[in-house]
Amino acid sequence: MARTLNILLLLFLPFLMLGIINRVKALAGGRKGFPLLQPFFDTLKLLRKGAVVSTVTSWVFAVAPALALAATFTALLIAPGVGRTQVIAFDGDIVLCLYLLGLAKFFQLISALDTGSAFEGMGASREALFSVIVEPSLFIFAGTLALVSGHMSFGELFSLSGGSAWPTVAASAGAIMLFLILLTEGCRIPIDDPNTHLELTMIHEVMILDNSGPDLAFLQYAAALKMYLFATLIAALILPADIPAIHAAFALPVVALLCAVLAGLVESLLARFRISHVPQFLFLTVALSLITLAAAIYFRGGVA
Repeated sequence: MARTLNILLLLFLPFLMLGIINRVKALAGGRKGFPLLQPFFDTLKLLRKGAVVSTVTSWVFAVAPALALAATFTALLIAPGVGRTQVIAFDGDIVLCLYLLGLAKFFQLISALDTGSAFEGMGASREALFSVIVEPSLFIFAGTLALVSGHMSFGELFSLSGGSAWPTVAASAGAIMLFLILLTEGCRIPIDDPNTHLELTMIHEVMILDNSGPDLAFLQYAAALKMYLFATLIAALILPADIPAIHAAFALPVVALLCAVLAGLVESLLARFRISHVPQFLFLTVALSLITLAAAIYFRGGVA
């Protein structure tokens, strides 16, 4: 039952998260805003449209959006969902999950480069730089959780018990780190601006300028799925391990929607960073992952 609910949530909740973000931004600006399910309706409209493909692109451009979406969707099947259950689970599955996210990013990058546009190549270069900075923090944090919990399965890594201070440090630093990564991978302010069309500030949007129709829908859905994935990790980190199943079914969507509200508030209150300042900001994720590692060594290594 939990596995089925996980699949149903990842089919619809990412669109609702985008709708919540847009509604919060609209209310903060004194506007009514679009309907909450407008991103879902936009995706359906794109799926019914035809695709315009440049004559200079190859088969790489044609298959990359579908492969990126498939890799992201599979990563979500591995990630812990309702009650920390997984649709696909095995020892070391977190490594496959993170590499699937990297594979999805790779397909997006080569798709942008295949257009032969220096403009899209600029966006791909920036996207690759940000991913290189964020990836070590995820692996350090995952390795720390594996060290402390003694488990290798993704859903069992979040057993933050056995110490009075360790669970608090790990949950606090880990939740902040994952939320920063959510903003980064979701192409949100202050890292990126999904609504911008200024040449010198576009990152993700410039990478998908040549995509249209179903291909554009696949890439937008994949970006929303990544936001939802990191929201599920935040929920797995902060929710109690012994929460009843019926409560867990409601707790995960609530945490995901709260993350969307917080992302909308961040976008309403902050301006987009200068490109030169973004890497400095993203190094906070590495610092937070190292804080959890240091706390694990301190509280579990016999020092305390």
